[in-house]
Amino acid sequence: MGILQILKNSLKVPELRKKLFMTLVLILIFRIGCFIPVPGLSDTALSSLAGNGLFQFMDILSGGAFENVSIFAMGISPYINASIIMQLLTVAIPYFERLQKEGGEGRKKINRITRYVSVALAIFQGIMLYINLANSGNAFSDGLNSKVLLFLVILFSFTAGTAILVWLGEKITEVGIGNGISMIIFAGIISRLPDAIKTLISIIVYGTTEWGTKYADTTDSTIQISDKLYVTIPFIAAVVVVFLAVIVAVVWMDGGERRLPVQYAKRVVGRKMLGGQSTHIPLKVNSSGVLPIIFAMSLLQFPVTIASFIDANSGVTQSLNNFSTTWWYLLIYAVLIVGFTFFYNIVYFDPNEIANNLKNNGGMIMGASLRPGKPTADYIKGISTRITWFGAFFLAVLAVLPSFIQKIIAIFSPNLGNFDMWFGGTSVLIVVGVAIETVRQLEAQLLMRHYKGGKGGFLN
Repeated sequence: MGILQILKNSLKVPELRKKLFMTLVLILIFRIGCFIPVPGLSDTALSSLAGNGLFQFMDILSGGAFENVSIFAMGISPYINASIIMQLLTVAIPYFERLQKEGGEGRKKINRITRYVSVALAIFQGIMLYINLANSGNAFSDGLNSKVLLFLVILFSFTAGTAILVWLGEKITEVGIGNGISMIIFAGIISRLPDAIKTLISIIVYGTTEWGTKYADTTDSTIQISDKLYVTIPFIAAVVVVFLAVIVAVVWMDGGERRLPVQYAKRVVGRKMLGGQSTHIPLKVNSSGVLPIIFAMSLLQFPVTIASFIDANSGVTQSLNNFSTTWWYLLIYAVLIVGFTFFYNIVYFDPNEIANNLKNNGGMIMGASLRPGKPTADYIKGISTRITWFGAFFLAVLAVLPSFIQKIIAIFSPNLGNFDMWFGGTSVLIVVGVAIETVRQLEAQLLMRHYKGGKGGFLN
């Protein structure tokens, strides 16, 4: 069933139509909040930070709220960092491990603790941001004469903005379609699409990423656009090719799975004969989706964020910003993606549970002479590890490939070296991954309601 057909069928179901409507309303609230200014701050208070290094990615994720000095300026980053901390604690501390295994109630407690940690991180990040603004000297607007009151207003605005985003994300998950936090990130990235198109047009017309600026690497005012086409045309072609290739690759990888054939033995229960059927266990090549990319970016962003909040002009901050443009940064970024992919697999995939379920139901993996229990669990774990290696490296390559192309282009034209490759970078991976997951959830909702489609209507 195609995407358009799934959306069309979803609109025919009253409950799904309501879920889609609520999702759009909550996303609209998020977009409105991106333009609500923080009292006491000037319109350009965060402009210098928004154009530096990893803060560009924060601005993209927040849908421009950071550059707009909005109450949503800090975005959902504190919640993502809190989620990383809680997942690490789930592995390291037995108490959280027990909560993870308690099912729904345990996850509710972990989610509640995650929200508290998010608020604590938002307060800390808000304090650091205020210190940076105070050091800049011209970030505050007239109106609030008391420094204490100004500090409290700014801190409360930023912290409340993050808390509202967390609430909106959870509300979308509860009454809407898709994962709420991912949908907010999705909406923030999509909102920057017009700016990305404008940048591409600027490259074609002016030969630089700055709109209205002529070629910076020449003093000849009579230069023609065609004189630079040998650079701009390959660049635009590379962006388009990478954009399409990333979409195709993400869709292909998202559907990849290794199917382990399973045969259940026949058994008699009362007067009924149960079992005897053949099925399979699907092991996803990329079970973690785009979460490793989001986690890796957030972790890399944290040091430069803290340093910039304290003093944006310090040597440490400049070094960290410069580091984000080096080859070493790409290597660490790729390694973190691989690491978080395996971490997610370890936390959320339990081969022992699958092996025990097979044992309790009289099932065995076909084509492998394995005893029930630990040998079966070890076999499943080995298969999962091998396909996770492939998925992790594939995801890492997709994430760093656009930056690699950008660096190659920058060698021939320094004017294009600061283009953030929205079309083919991390943003596209996140957008495509969230879109696929949302469509899959819509399709699952339709199947749950036994919707046949077309003239058949519903199967009661």
